[in-house]
Amino acid sequence: MQPSITALTEAPNKPTHGVIIGYFQPLHLGHMQAMMFAAGQVEQLTVVVLPHPAPNPKFHITQKDKARWLTMALAHLPFVRVMLADDADLPAFDGKMTALDDMQRSALARLAAQIKAERGLTADDTLAWCVDAADWQTLGGHVAMLTLPSGWQVLPTPPTGFDSAIIHANPAQHWAAIHPEARASYTKTVAIVGGESSGKTTLLYKLVNHYGASYALEMGRVFVETDLGGTELGMQYTDYPLMATDHAQAIRAACRHALAPVTLIDTDFVTTQAFCEEYEGRAHPFLAACIDTFCLDYTLMLANNTPWVADGMRSLGTLDARQRFAARLTDIYARHQITPVCINDADYQARFLAAVRFIDRAIFGKSPTDIG
Repeated sequence: MQPSITALTEAPNKPTHGVIIGYFQPLHLGHMQAMMFAAGQVEQLTVVVLPHPAPNPKFHITQKDKARWLTMALAHLPFVRVMLADDADLPAFDGKMTALDDMQRSALARLAAQIKAERGLTADDTLAWCVDAADWQTLGGHVAMLTLPSGWQVLPTPPTGFDSAIIHANPAQHWAAIHPEARASYTKTVAIVGGESSGKTTLLYKLVNHYGASYALEMGRVFVETDLGGTELGMQYTDYPLMATDHAQAIRAACRHALAPVTLIDTDFVTTQAFCEEYEGRAHPFLAACIDTFCLDYTLMLANNTPWVADGMRSLGTLDARQRFAARLTDIYARHQITPVCINDADYQARFLAAVRFIDRAIFGKSPTDIG
């Protein structure tokens, strides 16, 4: 006979402490729904975070990243605590268990001893092991219960309808399922760069509306308005780190509250360095550090072959100046081993469509047939 989902609540020796073990990569709403159910069944819940045995190579996710997502998500629930574990034999809630072997039982026994010591529990206290009800049925329910190490009971959690393996394999296609605290780690940044009057900002806004994405604006123009009275007359070498710092904060905020698998960035630190070299005659080491430290995922570089429009802040409008600045950008990208994707179309609509094709392919995994 398989224990029912409500059996633990009705048991006279109901455990006061529950444990849910998982990869949480990415943390998704199914994980949280299981945790919220389990938290209502026990007085205290420990969430154990394991390293993923086969991480998605498109995303660099650390165990500390996952701990951060969870501690932020659970910050207002003091009865839920997060801990890290490196025991590869621990059975993961989101790992599609098909068996419970001796190594897993031993790992559970070790984990129980650690949790009891850290939480001030006695050796006789029983822990509730949270298992997806579907996995529990696969394990054989009652048979698996009989082979659990001493000190454990099972708490089957209701199916949530989320498939952790599918979400892990293609986060962009399951963006809505990813918990908001984890989305910053799964959005990809795309910088739109180019010389003056190359249509960067207009293209950015078109892409923002196309994808419903977050974005960070060019900070140089904002800095001129807020700190220089709307004119570049007073701009000097020491201003460039300030602009870069503002830009880094804007990028972080856009990613932190990412609305989509892609986050758009108007210009980048390379462009700021190029302007610094152009106007100040030398590179800035702080900007070089920003380029190497705050790396963006993709860079779309627009050719300087669109009409130049004077707006009171632009001064590189001659053919020679535009070509010189484009060459400077290319040189700085090479200096930092960055390979931008060049869009050479002079037609604005063609540029937009080229950018969409690239993003659809690189970030959303669409084939040319899907894109059309």
